Amino acid sequence: MKYSLLCLALGFSLTGFAQQKTAFQTSSPWIPQIDVRSDMAIVYGVSDRLHLTFEQRVRSWRDRGYQLAFMTGIAWGGYFDYFLGAWDGKNHLGVGQVQQNGDTIWHGHNMPYVVPVQSFIDYMKTAVVKRVIDAGIHTVFLEEPEFWARAGYSQPFKEEWQKYYGFPWRPQDASPENTYLSNKLKYHLYYHAIKEVSDYAKAYALSKGATVKVYIATHSLVNYSSWQIVSPEASLASLPGIDGYIAQVWTGTSREPTYFDGLRKERVFENAYLEYGSMVSMTAPTGRKLFFLTDPIEDRPRDWADYKKNYQATFTAEILYPGVDNYEVMPWPERIYTRPYKLANSDSAVLIPKYYSTQMQVMINVLNAMPRSVRRISGSSGIGVLMGNSLMFQRFPTHNGYDDPQFSNFYGQTLPLIKRGIPVQTVHMENLQYPATLSHIKVLVMSYSNMKPMSPSVHRYIADWVRKGGTLIYCGRDDDPYQNVMEWWDTKGNSFTAPSQHLFKLLGVEGAGRFPVGKGVVYVIRQDPKEFVLQASGDTAYVRTVRQAYGALSVKNNFYLERGPYDIVSVLDENPDTAAYVVHGPVIDLFDPMLPVLASKTVLPGEQALLYDLRRAPAGPSVLASASRIYSARVSGRSFAFVAKSPAATIDASRVWLPSRPVSVSVTDVNGAPVPDVSSSWNEVSHTLFLGFGNSPEGVQVRLRW
Repeated sequence: MKYSLLCLALGFSLTGFAQQKTAFQTSSPWIPQIDVRSDMAIVYGVSDRLHLTFEQRVRSWRDRGYQLAFMTGIAWGGYFDYFLGAWDGKNHLGVGQVQQNGDTIWHGHNMPYVVPVQSFIDYMKTAVVKRVIDAGIHTVFLEEPEFWARAGYSQPFKEEWQKYYGFPWRPQDASPENTYLSNKLKYHLYYHAIKEVSDYAKAYALSKGATVKVYIATHSLVNYSSWQIVSPEASLASLPGIDGYIAQVWTGTSREPTYFDGLRKERVFENAYLEYGSMVSMTAPTGRKLFFLTDPIEDRPRDWADYKKNYQATFTAEILYPGVDNYEVMPWPERIYTRPYKLANSDSAVLIPKYYSTQMQVMINVLNAMPRSVRRISGSSGIGVLMGNSLMFQRFPTHNGYDDPQFSNFYGQTLPLIKRGIPVQTVHMENLQYPATLSHIKVLVMSYSNMKPMSPSVHRYIADWVRKGGTLIYCGRDDDPYQNVMEWWDTKGNSFTAPSQHLFKLLGVEGAGRFPVGKGVVYVIRQDPKEFVLQASGDTAYVRTVRQAYGALSVKNNFYLERGPYDIVSVLDENPDTAAYVVHGPVIDLFDPMLPVLASKTVLPGEQALLYDLRRAPAGPSVLASASRIYSARVSGRSFAFVAKSPAATIDASRVWLPSRPVSVSVTDVNGAPVPDVSSSWNEVSHTLFLGFGNSPEGVQVRLRW
């Protein structure tokens, strides 16, 4: 373990081959201020710039030693040659997604969100993917396949409706069934588009004697459902042309307000934890590779203090999933490092403060070293909440007065458990065919108040699992207006007025209460889950049922995970237990840019912590934490040397373990000239040296003798 941690810290895999563990995306050519030093640079967009071609942008990063990947939008992008007619002589602005009032939904000037008609798919193949593969890039990310729920009124969409359903288009605002059918078609259109583009990428690369990997960069199902966007999501994991995902989770998605205990407000950590978890459950049974994204800032203008606080919350949430160890460490470093933002309580805009860039780079280099772990987060594991793609189908508009404010039917099942320190999982119904999906689930919670099963096989898998010993909790009144849409449970010989009736028939249960079924148990609660969070103390009966179903349920106010040398902690607020969580050291506080060594760390409710436990440090001289990426580390006699690289105009902070106090500290640039303004201090208790100096992407050479 210690050897593997050191290898990861230095940027090498144990096999000796280059790894693709960490990445960042950028539309900029290489400049020294954004040389992040992740494994992979994802070049964004195929468009040429003034005096700079796409191929030259690619070369600028390749020449700096980066592995190269490519990302582009699959629902929008700078495809002006397509939209304005240069590609095939036809203006294609009419393929935009259109809402009820006739307005196109735009992502930018002359850049609509598109209905993915065949001409757009052909353009993506021949004008984008082909050029990327010809440039020698063999890793492709297709970003954000998004169809807005409020769209569905354009002529191209009406034509796709006729082809898919075999009868004329119906306006989705006219009935719940029309809404459901409209969103189901949106889902299908992007599923089909991604299948065609990914299949083409694989085949074209093969024709050139190469292989290509195709990933989807997408928001979580939690966020898309909350934001009223339709996307193929989980179904893509079974496509042979898709190799994995980037889970696009950051402050901007996770700060969406939620209801809990009758109060609507931002709950960034809890929301991020659920978002990342939904991406894990979407991919884990399929074995697809998953990158977690987080962002030190966000799209909406805030101040640096706000960004820092919420970055720590989302960052902690992502590393609490020990089975994921691949990360997109940031998008758009050019806007993080070179664009001014406000200071707290001020109208002054400044570039990223030095303390924050240092802390951020320490955290990024933690991701470079973060090991995968079989350890579990603290708490009662094995409670899952069922979710599915149809969560996106009934979010807009409101019909028959039935509302689901802030996606509360989902949060009603999850937040009452999260807030009590229970690491609830999500389970994708699309993955029930895989035995691993329910293999570690003891109690499964589900509701059809905000989603519907797209196949009767969902119920067969669940019923079989219950009979073999699983415990199911079903919550719902089954009176929302989507219960009797045109679907399998009320067509083709079926006459159920709600899909749950089919499930209950298979289970042999009726009414509300507790029912033994085979070796398992079924609980039926005749309340919609939103009622658990929209009302103060509305979750009491629900939590009592979960406790009864689970048995010895551990209720607390925190999450803790030991992962390699790292201690990861989040303490929850809105909990009757207001005690702090104390980690006993010695530990390095990695959220503090001075990297202090602490005898203990106290984490208060509403706060998170990331700590390096010195008792689990590797043996021998090593860089334990750094705001630079470390290269060429070597021990020779009574000396330890390494090269530190990080973006220009930032400050390094490093903590280095040595056998004893150094007698000389040499810090020089690549030409051997002394680096000015070096700070250093020795901590005798931990045998660690703190070093601070100006960063350089060319490398700073450090040599320590003791």
